[in-house]
Amino acid sequence: MKALIRPGAGEKTPADGDQVVYHCTIRTLDGVVVESTRADFGVFSVNQLKLSSRSLKDWGRRVDNRARGKMLVISKPITSTVEGAATKFIRPGNGYPKRQVLGKSKMVLGLLEGIPTMLNGEVAMFRVKPELHYGEEDCPVSVADGFPKDDELHFEIELIDFSKVISEDLGVLKKVKEEGHGWEQPREPYEVKAWISGKSGDGKMIFSHTQGEPFFFTFGKSEIPKGLEMGIGTMSRGEKAVIYVTKEYLTQCPLIPSVEGIAEIHFEVELVHFVQVRDVLGDGRLIKRRLRDGRGEFPMDCPLQDSLLHVHYKGMLLNEEKTVFYDTRVDNNGQPLEFRSGEGLVPEGFEMCTRLMLPGEIALVTCPPDYAYDKFPRPAEVPQGAYIQWEIELLDYEKQKDWTGFNFREIMDDVEKIKGTGNRLFKEGKYELAKAKYEHVLREFNHVNPQDDAEGKEFSDTRNLLHLNVAACLLKIGEFRKSIEACNKVLDTNPVHSKALYRRGMAYMAAGDFEEARADFNKMMTLDESSKSTAKAALLKLKKEEQVGKQETHRRARQQFKGLFDKKPGEISEAGGSDLVQQVPDESHDGDDRDVSDGEKEHLLEATAPQRTSIWSRLWPSGRRLFTSIGLDRCTIL
Repeated sequence: MKALIRPGAGEKTPADGDQVVYHCTIRTLDGVVVESTRADFGVFSVNQLKLSSRSLKDWGRRVDNRARGKMLVISKPITSTVEGAATKFIRPGNGYPKRQVLGKSKMVLGLLEGIPTMLNGEVAMFRVKPELHYGEEDCPVSVADGFPKDDELHFEIELIDFSKVISEDLGVLKKVKEEGHGWEQPREPYEVKAWISGKSGDGKMIFSHTQGEPFFFTFGKSEIPKGLEMGIGTMSRGEKAVIYVTKEYLTQCPLIPSVEGIAEIHFEVELVHFVQVRDVLGDGRLIKRRLRDGRGEFPMDCPLQDSLLHVHYKGMLLNEEKTVFYDTRVDNNGQPLEFRSGEGLVPEGFEMCTRLMLPGEIALVTCPPDYAYDKFPRPAEVPQGAYIQWEIELLDYEKQKDWTGFNFREIMDDVEKIKGTGNRLFKEGKYELAKAKYEHVLREFNHVNPQDDAEGKEFSDTRNLLHLNVAACLLKIGEFRKSIEACNKVLDTNPVHSKALYRRGMAYMAAGDFEEARADFNKMMTLDESSKSTAKAALLKLKKEEQVGKQETHRRARQQFKGLFDKKPGEISEAGGSDLVQQVPDESHDGDDRDVSDGEKEHLLEATAPQRTSIWSRLWPSGRRLFTSIGLDRCTIL
């Protein structure tokens, strides 16, 4: 139960994870103070407790009046027994309020429920049953012997302040003075402008940057103390806050060159503005710097895959002159560039950054050559290996139309267009982009329902073809196992699909699973007469791959045992003895990262272990006894 004694100010209340600063006085329902943070309470001495009941009652009344301006009397006489008990559980108050973090510090349940209902400066009385305070089973807060933890108690709470916790150890705290606007907060490597001043814990001004131009710094470059940067990283544009930073987070920096002898600094910060800067690749090479904010919310209002974009852009060489090699407003009759995302129609770096923009936004993009024109048709003015800057303005974009309201024929016509684009990208070697086109259609197919057998057959055939196209893309980019899985999706519905068998066989062969590949090619010949020539060609290729594999195994075996027969018998024993036959060549010698299969191990042993009836044994029959005597009786290579 809560009773309001003094109303607070504002509208915000503490939330889970906030630090709360509060005074707490705990009383029995008779008004006896049993614990308090205030200096006015808990100052009883043993001599004072031995005063008469009447004197103690009067003394308690005066303390209550002075503390709260309200009379709270002890309703029944205090006997010597009560006095004796009181000496055991009254905790002296030192006048310092409690500092705790809601949901993290050890607190009784009643306060975890009650304090989040309070406003700043509010004073309230909570009447709490034992199971919600120290009488709770497994209560995390301990109390002294004699504390009335099995009784209902009154908790008088004054909420002095609450603030956001930035660091787990309470080394960085933030108190919001004025809310900002927008959802975005600065992070590395954003460029930030802010008014900043700092005072020590005792109120001494350390520095002030509140006139002229706002202080400018790049987030993540250690240009301001670590704790201050952590706090600013939780602010939005226009927000005003006080950030409390202890000495552990006061790193030396250009803003504060020396922090010796300072235990804590209170920073007053107004976040004036920040520029979004994105390290798109994460290695500092492809950087997008926002010059003008766009419309909407990031990333919900950014262009999606298969959107039709309209942009103006100016392309410049990253040299001292910033030579302009193309400008849509000059070289394209003032018309914007129009392209559909995901189709490889612009350099990869250009598209990656444009898809991170909002309509109306202007951005400056710095791009390395491998994401600019080294892998894209290069303008004549752009030299090989040139770094590029584009100034891009995203005017607007149109989302890919969905199939809502389309009939089956309209859907399949649209599928043919998308599939045709994917086929073009495949022929151009842009396998990832092609795969994305096929997979997009397959996702949308989940919502298509053919109405008759003819539509059902066309739908099934098209879906199978798309799965096989995905498998072909995966095969090209080296994802052999995933390619096999894509083929299995076709064979699960049609086990005699010869093209699926062929493509899966090729994937098996690329993965080194020769027996599985042979089975698929043989099955393909028995199912489809017209595919015999294709299957035979595949089997010939498979045979060559197997021969290459055996030769590689032999080469690795020779590498493994190179120089072994140049050693003396004692050196041979030290080189490995009876365990030598179990060794498998180390793939790291030739850069081959494949795991050695059981079949390869068998080939290896066959290649390195002559039969016991070999010419070596016939020419030197006593040799076996000699090697046995030196501990090499199980070394089959000898």
